[in-house]
Amino acid sequence: MRRNAVACFHSLTSKYGRVLPEVPWNVYPRPMMKRDSILCLNGKWGFCVKGNEERDREKEILVPFSPESSLSGIECIYAESFTLVYTKKFTLPEGFRKDRVLLHFGAVDQIARVYLNGTFLTEHVGGYMPFSVELTEYLREENELKVEVEDHLSKRVLPYGKQREDRGGMWYTSVMGIWQTVWLESVPARYIQSVNATLVGSFLKIAVEGVDEAIVKIQTPTGELRGKTQGGVAEFALENPTLWSPENPYLYRYSVETEEDRVESYFAARTLTIEEVDGVKRLCLNGKPYFFHGLLDQGYFSDGLFIPASPEAYTEEIMRVKALGFNTLRKHVKVEPQIFYAECDRLGVIVWQDMVNNGDYKYVRDTVLPTLGWIRKSDKFIHGNKATRAAFLTAMKETVETLKCHPCICLWTIFNEGWGQFESSKAYRLLKQMDDTRFVDSTSGWFQGGESDVDSRHIYFRKVKAIRTKRPLIISEFGGYTYRVDGHVFNLKKTYGYGACETREAYVERLRSIYLEEIVPAAKAGVCATVYTQVSDIEDEVNGLFTYDREVEKVKPDEFADIGELLQKAVKKE
Repeated sequence: MRRNAVACFHSLTSKYGRVLPEVPWNVYPRPMMKRDSILCLNGKWGFCVKGNEERDREKEILVPFSPESSLSGIECIYAESFTLVYTKKFTLPEGFRKDRVLLHFGAVDQIARVYLNGTFLTEHVGGYMPFSVELTEYLREENELKVEVEDHLSKRVLPYGKQREDRGGMWYTSVMGIWQTVWLESVPARYIQSVNATLVGSFLKIAVEGVDEAIVKIQTPTGELRGKTQGGVAEFALENPTLWSPENPYLYRYSVETEEDRVESYFAARTLTIEEVDGVKRLCLNGKPYFFHGLLDQGYFSDGLFIPASPEAYTEEIMRVKALGFNTLRKHVKVEPQIFYAECDRLGVIVWQDMVNNGDYKYVRDTVLPTLGWIRKSDKFIHGNKATRAAFLTAMKETVETLKCHPCICLWTIFNEGWGQFESSKAYRLLKQMDDTRFVDSTSGWFQGGESDVDSRHIYFRKVKAIRTKRPLIISEFGGYTYRVDGHVFNLKKTYGYGACETREAYVERLRSIYLEEIVPAAKAGVCATVYTQVSDIEDEVNGLFTYDREVEKVKPDEFADIGELLQKAVKKE
């Protein structure tokens, strides 16, 4: 069925979606390891659906937008019994090929099988992670790439986030197929496969995989540092490093070079610690108490669904969030293209990254009863499916390994409101083994299972107050006030959110009131962070600071930016 065939649904197109280039998202998709070789395969692909004769006829789809989105040109939801088939013909430009050619996918939801010129290359399982395969020996002068995609959403085994076949309320339209950039790069026979910078105090280590020797050049405020790898590692002394923060998002740019290959990357210096200040456990950034003034960020867009029409939309949204005085985005049960995190690194917004949930969700068990105060003390018995648990832990490892290079990420969230939750202390220890440089919220909302760096609460329908806890106290969700802006609403009949406001003036007044009357006093008394629900409206939800199409700001910077300053003063006792 078409997503907007129902009369009550209103298709909303963003300003970036009104005029699309022939090749959308034609920018380098891997900012943390950038080389000068790219052939973007986004644009028009052949598209058909196995499993139904009427839909076997080939159409055209605009990649990288999922077929459910309006920007794809398809705008149709397919049953999971169907297999999506994408085809793309291409030739390599003259001079593009060096020795080897690699094919990269930003993400395909959920199970992708890749063929080139009739030869099966690889299968990838999981809807949010990038994957690659080498094409070299199968290339011809003219080539046809084919990708078959299946999505077993109803089984709830693989992580799925907020996707739902029966969308509505806090659940959104499901996504299937290619939804991030597809691209080729050519590399020499021996090429730089990965780079990773690790800074502990003044000791900097840059690890390089794939080549024996490489020259590393680092740009610093005082000049260039240069070194050579030995055993795949180059070491430097970085005295008195310039520290990264939202107020000063300084990035150290560096390059790794061999005679045949060169990549560019960056890193940042910053510390995250928990300190006791005046008898209260505080989250500290760069050794000082810091208030993480955040918004819940679901990462859905009115015309592109899982991605915006252009990566420029990320840049604009991050800058708008900062202009309102916020310094943190909680990326909610979704992983974004790496361009999003690179822009947060560059522009200076902290990210709290959720793992993408899988497993079962029950509205009464996981939302109603906890909201009323009935909260289980143990999480050993919540979800017992062996395959689901294994899939979650695999996805958690992949998420951390893929994103931990981004300095903007300061906290990992493992489980949210009990969705798929099991043995959170065990998951906490596993994550800390992979990355002990960031805070970890094991159980956001309720159902605390044991080990965690923070005491994380969701508070709706009651006042936000500081309570005495053994760990730093964070309010990882609250608020969610609704205000409908005529002409910018997706569902014309139903709305979802907490606390309706009839006018923009009433909305702004209520938003300021909860911060001035509850959040600022709570910050003074010990709360270390708050995450307001949410960045934008999404489908039925009209509780965003921006409308779903991002056309309207419900609150202006001059009406709200002072709140951020008050919150920093509250934790620093200024």
